[in-house]
Amino acid sequence: MVFAAIPSPSRGVVHLGPVPLRAYALMIIIGIVVAVVVTGRRLRARGMDPAIAGEIAYWAVPFGIVGARIYHVLSTPDAYFGEHGHVADVVKIWNGGLGIWGAIAGGALGAWLAARRLGISLALFADAAAPGIILAQAIGRWGNWFNQELYGKPTTLPWAVRIDPEHRADPGVATYQPTFLYEFLWNLVVAGILLVVDRRHRLGRGRLFALYVALYTFGRLWIEMLRIDTADEILGLRVNIWTSAIVCVGAVVALLVVRRPVDPDVSPEEQRALGLVQERPRRQPTDAGGEPGSGTRTAGAADASPASAGSAASAGSAAHAVRAPAREGGAEGAEDASRAEQPVAGAETGAGAVPSGRARVERPPAT
Repeated sequence: MVFAAIPSPSRGVVHLGPVPLRAYALMIIIGIVVAVVVTGRRLRARGMDPAIAGEIAYWAVPFGIVGARIYHVLSTPDAYFGEHGHVADVVKIWNGGLGIWGAIAGGALGAWLAARRLGISLALFADAAAPGIILAQAIGRWGNWFNQELYGKPTTLPWAVRIDPEHRADPGVATYQPTFLYEFLWNLVVAGILLVVDRRHRLGRGRLFALYVALYTFGRLWIEMLRIDTADEILGLRVNIWTSAIVCVGAVVALLVVRRPVDPDVSPEEQRALGLVQERPRRQPTDAGGEPGSGTRTAGAADASPASAGSAASAGSAAHAVRAPAREGGAEGAEDASRAEQPVAGAETGAGAVPSGRARVERPPAT
């Protein structure tokens, strides 16, 4: 007997006049917005223009959605090409059915194309985006709850999810394992781990993203073992279990083997020097007669907008040039300072290049 259970929504769509607002799509949109905002803040902390997050998302999101749908259709072909399937349902993504592995592969391809166009390092962007991506996945899982899909085995646990008769895998069973909830909670844990590791133990470029993939796929292994929805199998195991295991091992190997330079954060002062932080205009002081006076503006806060991206980058480089000798000391500090004095904007080439107007501050490598 079931004494308690999580109820399922009575419907997953609300009509605003003639326009249907589907909860599944809404969760995806909210997740994308959260990912872009979080990634933008983390790019700013690394000395990059936060607008890059939106520009890359413009490419990565469509590629990710197409890739997710292709993976889902290929991994569950009977629902579309089987005896009772409907080929036209392939394009109905609002009914659910987006494979995370296809989303990651397609999104990575779109991000790579966008990064090449912008002239920035994809690995640097991936590290900045990792916490936002896993948060977006956590939010998106609530779309499965609204659609009453992708639940687990039958259970009488007090946190079981109650499924309506038309969505049940077994007509005689009403409550199932809430795998959507398990993955939501696991993704929040992964996001917290990524943020703590990135703050306390900054990894080399690209390794934080590898840690995200390893942790996420490890969680998917045991969550997939609970699910009972239709899926192809290999040697008695669901395809997604094999995929999770292979990708998890690959991510762990990358985490242990890859050795790349660390991208340290830049200070708020350097962010202002690069024009990455917009200061609010301050009121001019007034004289005794109530008329605006000609009082001087506070130094450092008045001129938030640089005349050009190049001058902003030079200001950021100058800030490092002044601090480098004090930080390193002696001849090594002077040598680091001379390197820091080189212009930043447009100075790099290749995969790690930063286009003019999106300069980032390069620090001496950590010792």
